This record gives sequence, C-alpha cells and structure tokens, in this order.
Amino acid sequence: MSEFRAAVITASDKGFSGERQDASGLLVQKILREAGYSIAYYAILPDDRNMLAEAMRHLCDEEIADLILTTGGTGFSPRDFTPEATTDIAERMVPGIPEAMRAESMKITNRAMLSRSVAALRRRTLIINLPGSPKAVQESLTCILPALEHGLEILTGQAKECAENKKESRDQK
Repeated sequence: MSEFRAAVITASDKGFSGERQDASGLLVQKILREAGYSIAYYAILPDDRNMLAEAMRHLCDEEIADLILTTGGTGFSPRDFTPEATTDIAERMVPGIPEAMRAESMKITNRAMLSRSVAALRRRTLIINLPGSPKAVQESLTCILPALEHGLEILTGQAKECAENKKESRDQK
C-alpha cells in the first residue's frame, strides 16, 4: 500500500469547547494508522459550516492531505452542517462511498437511512463524511477502507488505469 496522508476533522460544538472527549476522531486516526495512513492533520471544530468548509478547503488547496475524513455533523440536528460544508467546496461528488456506508449500516440499523453523509473530490483530495458515533465510524470505515487505496492511487496520479487492459493480459499468456 502506498502511504497516503490523511486529515481527520471532528465536527462537534461540545468537543470544541472541551465538554466531550472526541472518541470518534481518535478512533478514525487509530484505524487509519493501522491501515498504513499517516495523519497529517487533526482538529476538533465547532459545528460551523463556514469554519468546516474553510478548514477542508485549506487542506485540499495546500495539498496537506490526500484524504479528509470528517466525523459528526451528518444528522438532523439544527447544527449539523458537515455535508453542506463539504458540498460548498466540492468540485466533484462521489456518491458511491456514502451509498455503500449507508447500505452496510442498514444491515445493522434502519436509522442508517437518516445519515446525510456525502463524499467529494477537491483537486487531489478525497473528502468523506463519517457519522459521529464510534460504532458507526467503525462500521463505515470497515466497509469503505479496502476500496479507498485504489481510488486514492488514481486521484493522486500513482496509478494510471482503473482496469487492466484485456489485450495486454491475453498477450502475456
């Protein structure tokens, strides 16, 4: 596996003010490190759409991270704006990733359909919104992490082809 640089952003008013420990953001980092990713950035930010968007924009535009994983702010609370902050800066959407997370989580709870998570590309960075609970973070990352390496290799220019050339395969036999 290529070593990719990851950024983790937790969206939480209580976490930002020190009223709650960030169990989800710490779990995201642990899972990523175990998968061979380096953590280039970590922050707990308030549930503020503009602040979240600006942090993600900076990480993408300054090429600080290949992958940004957010946790929190994807539900129905009046302060949940992580998907909107992500779409504010997105250049291209990646609907398959949150669809896969929701489909996998639906096997466990029908409340998975309430997730508003999105995934998007900006320049050479993939941004994925994860749920806020550690249990849902674990479920979501377990589902998507195996496929991310290939996507990130294509996005960052480390791989050129999505599929093997069938003619070349036949010629090699």
